Amino acid sequence: MQYTNEELKTKIDELKEKLSVTVVAHFYQRDEVFEVGDITGDSLELAVKTRDDDAEFVLFCGVGFMGQSVKVLSPSKRVVMPKVALCAMASMINGAQYDEAVKALNDSGITNENILPITYINSSAEVKAKVGEMGGMVCTSANAKHIITAALKEGKKILFVPDRCLGQNIANQMGLKSCVIGDGSDLSESDIICFDGFCSVHQLFTLEDIEFYRKKFPDILIAVHPECDPAICNASDFVGSTSQLIKYIKELPAEQKVAVGTEFNMVNRLRPSNTYILSSTKPECPTMNETTLQDVYLTLKAIDEGKPINEIEVDEKTQKWAKIALERMLAL
Repeated sequence: MQYTNEELKTKIDELKEKLSVTVVAHFYQRDEVFEVGDITGDSLELAVKTRDDDAEFVLFCGVGFMGQSVKVLSPSKRVVMPKVALCAMASMINGAQYDEAVKALNDSGITNENILPITYINSSAEVKAKVGEMGGMVCTSANAKHIITAALKEGKKILFVPDRCLGQNIANQMGLKSCVIGDGSDLSESDIICFDGFCSVHQLFTLEDIEFYRKKFPDILIAVHPECDPAICNASDFVGSTSQLIKYIKELPAEQKVAVGTEFNMVNRLRPSNTYILSSTKPECPTMNETTLQDVYLTLKAIDEGKPINEIEVDEKTQKWAKIALERMLAL
């Protein structure tokens, strides 16, 4: 049976009262799903906050790697997802492709002992485990510069997976040399060697978009996420993670116009006026938008009936090494 959104919200609230469950929603979720979240935020923030939550179940509204991160940090929790949606970037690299990237560095004369891998949190538990087992760690878009600064003290080459844009943007900020595996560069000459992955949503923003807004509003500010292409970040006034973008824009004077280059749903909730989407195409993440209120309700109903659906499981070895990679980051 199909219900209206208001009816679904009522049913969801009733089940939340009855069950030992915390509903978690990422910033990129559609509004009606975001609004039923008990905990909201970006991916790492959600994993850390749920670790301290007492509920038996975590119902995670996001994409698959995020649910895995919760399970890795809190293995005793039961993590379910209304939709186990695939992040396009995270699906660009698996364990075998990670091994191939390491081999590419080896073929350039860089031994494993001289490689320190760092994986963006937008990666599978399998890849995080591979990184952890090699002595590496995880980073987020908010702390990538801090993590890479600490990592470089070991005097090793940084293998950065899977997002080439984040890796290159951090390298540019730090005055370091970077390259992308397969671009014809001599890998041994770079400080940060990036895997060729990217976020399809953040590739929608162009220099033409920036030029359009600067011509239309000469005093406008351009604020973008570091998953955007380096050329876009270089032409912007502010580059920051999801949480950093929210803080930056909320602190602007109400009359200050700003065009934002990140996912539509989040930007649309920021403030009622003088905030623009930096694209003529709606930059909406298709996988983040797979989850509906109906899905949330049905997932709660399945828990109530004692038949949880879409439960996230991570094998013991993967859990061990992925957790080590995450905890190395948290320790910094």
